[in-house]
Amino acid sequence: MPRPSEDELIATYFAPLAGPGAFGLRDDAAILVQRLGQDIVATTDMLTADVHFFDGDPPGAIARKALRVNLSDLAAKGAEPRGFLLGLALPGDWTADWLAGFAQGLGEDAAAYNCPLLGGDTVKSLGPLVISITALGAVPEQKIVLREGVAADDLLYVTGTIGDAALGLQLRANAAQDTAWTQSVSQADAAYLAGRYFLPQPRLGLREALQAYAHAAMDISDGLAGDLAKLLHLTGMTAEVVTADVPLSKAARKLLRHVPSLLQTIMTGGDDYELLCAVPPSASAAFEARAFAAGLPVHKIGTAKPGHAPPVFKDPDGQKLVFAQASYRHF
Repeated sequence: MPRPSEDELIATYFAPLAGPGAFGLRDDAAILVQRLGQDIVATTDMLTADVHFFDGDPPGAIARKALRVNLSDLAAKGAEPRGFLLGLALPGDWTADWLAGFAQGLGEDAAAYNCPLLGGDTVKSLGPLVISITALGAVPEQKIVLREGVAADDLLYVTGTIGDAALGLQLRANAAQDTAWTQSVSQADAAYLAGRYFLPQPRLGLREALQAYAHAAMDISDGLAGDLAKLLHLTGMTAEVVTADVPLSKAARKLLRHVPSLLQTIMTGGDDYELLCAVPPSASAAFEARAFAAGLPVHKIGTAKPGHAPPVFKDPDGQKLVFAQASYRHF
């Protein structure tokens, strides 16, 4: 199939995804109508081939991940998605078939999350594929949930399970090297962990509970240990976390029993895209009830205390754990 021109590319693959105010992507800008009593929230994430995903991954999965990591940031702010802008730097070997798969995955998620395409730009990359998405959301006026705000004695919660995506990535990398321990993982567990890496689950259903009860929140993208340290540091807090209190999936628990050294990967590996938040004790019961009603049970992992040291992680016997690094490093 011959490759389309830029105008044809936009008209064929992306104009069908355009939302109200985008003028069918025939203009250089879009209008986002601000609703009375709401603030607009903006967030941006960039993904690069062979850094944030594998170059050979299915194009639809790449598109979904690019959108969902931004939606995860909106979820942490308590925001409802309103639309997104797409920046796409295509390498020289792109094909129309690849782009069709990318647009299909992107369109399906845009519809599922009610977050239409508003515009963007496409350029040629002299290096790898690069995707940049700016997602826009809305929160009730002055109800945005910031990272800064943790108070002494706040209870620290996470959604979902931690470490699955990092284990999925580790499995894939080690399987390519035929590492022995990967042979002990069942196909079902491997598929589950790979799915958690491929397709993050933005916890948008928690936004009302966060707005109502959370002092602070962020999504866990670079690893629980490092992201918790970032959250606490902003208000001079620290915490002690017993790793047995950190929620793990059945697949992660089985793998950890076989390879205990993977605990560091679970606590620091990143790509969880779960939410981390701080809730005052007086609101904890109401917060847990609201989260449960939304189908997103939360798990308490510790309590914030005044202090400038990074949070301490301990094993079930009370022994302090030392990680080589607390989180994924971008540079």
